[in-house]
Amino acid sequence: MSNKTSLQAGSDKPLLAYLKWALITTVLGLALGAWLGWETTGTVSGTLTIFFICAVLAVLEISLSFDNAIVNANKLKDMTPEWQHRFLTWGILIAVFGMRIVFPLLIVVIAANVGPWTALVMAATDPDQYSQIMMDAHLPIAAFGGTFLMMVALSFFFNHEKDIHWVRWVEEKAVSYSSVKGIEIAVVLIVMMIFSKIIAGSDDPKLGPVAANTFFYSAVWGLLTFLMVEVLGGILDRSQQMLEGAAKGGLGAFLYLEVLDASFSFDGVIGAFALTSNLFVIAIGLGIGAMYVRSMTIMLVEKGTLTEYRFLEHGAFYAILILSIIMYVQSLFHIPEVITGMGGAALIGVALWSSIRWNRVHGSED
Repeated sequence: MSNKTSLQAGSDKPLLAYLKWALITTVLGLALGAWLGWETTGTVSGTLTIFFICAVLAVLEISLSFDNAIVNANKLKDMTPEWQHRFLTWGILIAVFGMRIVFPLLIVVIAANVGPWTALVMAATDPDQYSQIMMDAHLPIAAFGGTFLMMVALSFFFNHEKDIHWVRWVEEKAVSYSSVKGIEIAVVLIVMMIFSKIIAGSDDPKLGPVAANTFFYSAVWGLLTFLMVEVLGGILDRSQQMLEGAAKGGLGAFLYLEVLDASFSFDGVIGAFALTSNLFVIAIGLGIGAMYVRSMTIMLVEKGTLTEYRFLEHGAFYAILILSIIMYVQSLFHIPEVITGMGGAALIGVALWSSIRWNRVHGSED
């Protein structure tokens, strides 16, 4: 087995070495955005506007997905070198082209009952109608993605093997109940029923009993997807272990990370339509951000940052839990994406500060 593709902890590579491809993508993406702005508007102001939107979308994606990078790094460090490499190569293609281009097109194909080519033509020639279809599909997307992310977060806290606690009075209590089988599923189902009840009783003409059924049905699919990925991942990795001996974290872990990436992307893709209805501008901006998330993932693994800062992972999972609740709340009313992104970043920042303080206090003991 070659170590050439393995991510080795303790790397002393400089920051710019990790950001090289992300910076190259930024330059090319922003140049493409400027060209697209000139081609579509023919004015300097229009070109600068689209250039600026691409930059803002990149920042939005980074702020919304930093916790995703931490969770990816936690899973990635246990994967075999081959599957690490596949996730960081195939995975970026799936993340950029799959979630930022194919996924929005697929939503319009299903919602408007049109063919893929028709949806693509609509995106290019009638972006306002395209954007409206995307926004109308926000309820089931929020329910599906919110449920999946809630299960991801709760599975971290309801874990009997978890022995490091950040918010001790919350996390110790969660661990004490982790022996109750399926407790995280029960919690998610209760939250689903509460929100379905609120949506059904809402006076908003866009909500009501029909919307509540749509929400609950989509949330159930989010829950089932998480469970199916967990089961399928276990089966695939066990089969791979039988074939490869000590192999760990292979196809099953890859599949889990791809679905997790997709769930994180839901909020960013839908939120991007609040800034522009141009699919291609969205793909450029979010694609740039996705490259930075991959670069941060590699850096976190190679530098052993999760081990060095013991509460950083906790902050990421709290951010995921809050993001899942926000996605649920967004089924009732809009919450600006800047609040979502800054809230997650702030939590991770506090977790980092807590880790540094813990290291200072206990450094001499270690």
